[in-house]
Amino acid sequence: MATGKFIAYYRVSTQKQGQSGLGLEAQQQAVMSYLNGGQWDLAQEFTEVETGKGSDAMNKRPQLKAAIDAAKKQKATLIIAKLDRLARNVHFVSGLMESKVRFVACDMPEANELTIHIMAAFAEHEAKRISQRTKDALAIAKTRGVVLGAAGAANLKPNIEQRQQAADEFANKLKGIIEGMKGLGLSQRAMCDELNQLGIKTARGGAWSLVQLQRVRARIES
Repeated sequence: MATGKFIAYYRVSTQKQGQSGLGLEAQQQAVMSYLNGGQWDLAQEFTEVETGKGSDAMNKRPQLKAAIDAAKKQKATLIIAKLDRLARNVHFVSGLMESKVRFVACDMPEANELTIHIMAAFAEHEAKRISQRTKDALAIAKTRGVVLGAAGAANLKPNIEQRQQAADEFANKLKGIIEGMKGLGLSQRAMCDELNQLGIKTARGGAWSLVQLQRVRARIES
């Protein structure tokens, strides 16, 4: 049962989406559903309309900074509808932790600091890995005389050695998490559920299944 003072933070991705309320109403409903019952005070609400410009996570989100400042000043809890609205950048998450502001995500209220850091680190790692793989593939294609662009994209051939290396790197990144779950006695199906709940995607960006988990474990344990 929710009690105390809360500061709500909502985020939409474009000006058009912000004006239309697309996605915003769903976030507001999630917050109100979480707060239903109990003695609580929704002191302020902040809505971020992101443009995607800028590299610094906090500079890109002035409303989030304002929400954090308000939460600190009023000793309130920062409440968000979905955990992925925050956990996508290690530097940003570290700054949030250092601010000492309490926060709760409606879709995963049991999440703690370790959960957030794991999700942020993994998301950042995946983004960098995908970017580097794309650059490497384009560089190799160029040396082979492949015509790049929409017409030349079909000429790109999968590089087996690179794919194997990427799969090994992906498995090693998950090694600590999987071994930790194994140490807790979780079944493989429970491990899949936990990875999906944490928002950690498979190497291809999908949800976890037993087959995918077994393939990763085989790489880790080989």
